[in-house]
Order: sequence, then C-alpha cells, then structure tokens
Amino acid sequence: MKTKVILVALSTLFFSEHIVAQQPAPVLTDCGLIQGVFENGLTVYKGIPFAAPPVGELRWKAPQPVSKWEGIRQTTTFAPGPPQGQNLSFGKSEDCLYLNVWTPAKTAKDRIPVLVWIHGGGFSAGAASEQLFNGEALAKKGVVLVCIAYRLGQLGFLAHPELSAESPNHVSGNYGLLDMIAALQWIQKNIAALGGDPGKVTIFGESAGGIAVSMLCASPLAKGLFSGAICESGGSFGPGSTKTAPGENMKSLRDAEQSGIAFVKNTGAISIAELRKMDVAELTGGMGMGMGMGMAWPNIDGYVIPDDQYKLYKAGKYNDVPVLIGYNSDEGASFSRYRTPEEYINAVKNRYGKFADDLIKAYPAGTTTVPKTARDLDRDVAFGWHTWSWARLQSKTGRSNVYYYYFDQHPNYPEGSPRYGYGATHGSEIVYVFQHLDDTNPMMGNIQPTAADYLISDAMSTYWTNFAKYGNPNGEGVPEWPPFSETNPQVMYFNQTPHIGRVPGLNGLQVLDNYFSWRRTPEGQGITQ
Repeated sequence: MKTKVILVALSTLFFSEHIVAQQPAPVLTDCGLIQGVFENGLTVYKGIPFAAPPVGELRWKAPQPVSKWEGIRQTTTFAPGPPQGQNLSFGKSEDCLYLNVWTPAKTAKDRIPVLVWIHGGGFSAGAASEQLFNGEALAKKGVVLVCIAYRLGQLGFLAHPELSAESPNHVSGNYGLLDMIAALQWIQKNIAALGGDPGKVTIFGESAGGIAVSMLCASPLAKGLFSGAICESGGSFGPGSTKTAPGENMKSLRDAEQSGIAFVKNTGAISIAELRKMDVAELTGGMGMGMGMGMAWPNIDGYVIPDDQYKLYKAGKYNDVPVLIGYNSDEGASFSRYRTPEEYINAVKNRYGKFADDLIKAYPAGTTTVPKTARDLDRDVAFGWHTWSWARLQSKTGRSNVYYYYFDQHPNYPEGSPRYGYGATHGSEIVYVFQHLDDTNPMMGNIQPTAADYLISDAMSTYWTNFAKYGNPNGEGVPEWPPFSETNPQVMYFNQTPHIGRVPGLNGLQVLDNYFSWRRTPEGQGITQ
C-alpha cells in the first residue's frame, strides 16, 4: 500500500515546491525508485545504474539489464569510475556502469532537451564523475545534462577468438561502445521521469569521447537513440590498419583478436575462463599497474561498427542527424614528441613515404625548432582531417546540417616562455563548454581568465545548448553560425570572439586526403608503418 501511495504522489509532487525537504520526491525508473538531491537550484542524481555490474561471468560480455530493486535507491553519491592507471577521488571499480544527471526540471512533464556527455581518455582513462564534467552550468542553460560511464582499456575493448565464439553475434572487443548504447537506451526509457525529452537527445564528447560519438553516428545499433551529435576533437574516418598509428587507429576484428591473444598470453592465463576468475588488478597484460588495463581501441567488427567509417559515410550509411564538430588549434602540442627538425623530418618520411615531401612543405619545421607549423601535422592527421572529411561527406550524402568549428582561444604566452607560440591544446575547450573557467585547471595553464575567455565560454555553452534544443546552434545573443558545405565551407572560429572563417590549413588537409585515399588502395594497404 505504501508503494502505491508513493507512485500516485509522483504524478503531482515531482519537484513540488510544497515539499519542504533536502531531497526531491522519489522518481520511478524501469528498475525501481530513485531519489536524488537538490543542488544549487537543480536536482542531481549521482550513480544511477544503467546496466548490470560487468563482473564475474559478465566480464567481456555485452551489458546486461539491471536487476530491479525494492524500496528507494539513494542516488546521492558518485559511483566509482572504471579501473585505470590514474587515481580517482571517488574510487575505481569494475562495477562501473552508472550515470549522473543534472536536471532543471520542475515536473516530469517539462520535456527538456538532453545533452549526454561521453568523456575522453584514449578509451583507457577518464570517468563520468570528474569535476571537470560537473553539468550544473549547462543544465542552468535549459538542458538535462547526463554523464555516462563505459568500460575502459582491455576490460572495455579486448577482442579474442574465444570471446567472439561465445558471442551470439560472433564478435568481441567493442564492449565500451555497447555500454554507451545501453546508457542511451536507459535514457530513452527513463529520462522523461526526470523531466527530459527522449525525442531530443544530443550526444557529445571529446577526444576518445568524440571518436565514440562519430562511431555511434555510424552504428546501426544506435539508430534512433539520439537526435543530434557534437564531436570535440574526434572523428574516426581513417582506414583500418594492421599496425595502427594516429588517425589510423582501427583494426579489423581478426587483427584485434590477434592483439587480444598476445594480451592474454602476457597475463599468464591459458583461457578466457581463467582470465575471468582473475582479480582485476592482475589484468595488466604485463604492462604494469601504472598502465591500468593496457591500451585498447574499438575495432571494425561488422556489427557495432559495420565497416570503414569513411566508406559508410560516402555511401550514406549512417545515422543522419545534425552534427556540430570541430577541433583545437594546437592539438599537436599534446602529442608531438619531436625534439629537433631532423627527428620530425625523419618521422614524416618513415610514415608517409611518397607523400612526405608535400607534407613537410605544408607543415614546415624551423631551422632549429619544431614549431606549431610542424605540430599541426599531428593535429590534422588525428583530428583536423577527420573533422573536415566528416563535414564534407555528410554535407554531400546527408540531409542534416553540419556545423564546423575551430577553437583557438588560449593565453598569449610571453616571448621567451616555454609555451611561447602555443595555441589551444588538446582538451582545453572543455572548461569553456562546461563553464569551468574559474576552476583551478592545468589546461588553462592556471592563468587567470580574461574577459575574452568568459565571452567565448558563454558563447560556446550557448551554442552547445541551443544545438541540443533546436538541432541548430543559432539563437539570441550569439553571432550567426552558418551550416558547412563544400560550396560554402564556413567555419566558426573561437578566438577572442566567435567569428566566421575558412577551413584552417586547407592545403595540408588536401595532402592528407591524398595520403588517406592512397592508404585505401591495394598499394597503400600493403605498407606497414
């Protein structure tokens, strides 16, 4: 009888102003009642399970449904993050498939657009509950903000012949992507109870999270689960390769399985059954605990990821939704390791062969230094070319608009400083989008934000939330952002002010386009990097 009274009350008392309490009324999900907390004018739910704990026999299996619970589940503290090399203040656990929600809704009937964050970290690090991803500021701009977790490293992406054999779909290795899909399915079933609109769900992510966004856009398993996508420094449009490199990270399932065999051998196990019985701390694959679960990556399995994504987009075989995509001006500063011009030139020649001279001309080094002009090759091969290709392909084969940006907001480091001449590094846009400029943040170099920084942060968060609301970033108070097309290749620049410009570094992108086209030919596929 008590449960019935609670359920009746939910229809009228959800976030009721008449409830004088520290917590909102419980909310009914498909697995039971949850209760969050009031925080700064929002209702926040922390650590909602969206799939069963992937432990024991569920290790290296597709996510399974959550078991229903009795009574009210308190969702007031963050769940542990996935196992990985770095420490997390809220802990780490293999039982990690939870999500967090910040909602401004006052009633379950509000139907507020939803933004779903997928964190980055090379598919091997990161967590949904990092302070950097606190969704309060974005939620206060009129969206429900959801941060989702997924399995990382070899726990999330181990491919192996035994795992493929036991799978009903005869695949393995893309468990982390399946976790994301399970979280989106949970959102479709339950976000309305939290005041969200399941018909207006926009996914967004950065780095590996942005790459995952592009993969979800290409996956038939994610069809209908979201209505828009935002990719920050991501995309996955390079060809599959036996030996991977930045921008060419994808292996076929069969090649990924061979890597999995080597990983299992390094653990000392002789079977997947034995590996499932090991403590998670033992699953380092001989790489040391500092490496977490070891580097891993999604693979082209023909199921979650049907094929080379470039080919899918060229054929119009993808989830055609509006996209907002871009990258940062000095991504290469986070990844380039060349100490001298000679090192840089030799590395370019070793990787790019007959395209090396044209690339060195498009991305020149200095006489004694490796400046931003050279670092931009690493930027474009990993992010710039993928964004440009995504924009061109979708504007040709799709019906939905593409909005393209270039983030170049950064401190002006003084001459003589070690960072003199640096632009916006990898991940530095996150504090602007989430409006965390006042947090202590190494990505800002711990430099006091300027008026221009606050202007850019407000503009980006407005564009992002407008996009979630309307499938279009435009609205009152921000400059007009036109859609991208090859006949009108306009890009929104975030540098001091939001303003329109042309595609940056177009000559280099065109050379890379020739390189990637060649890599898909029989001759190009025959090389090993």
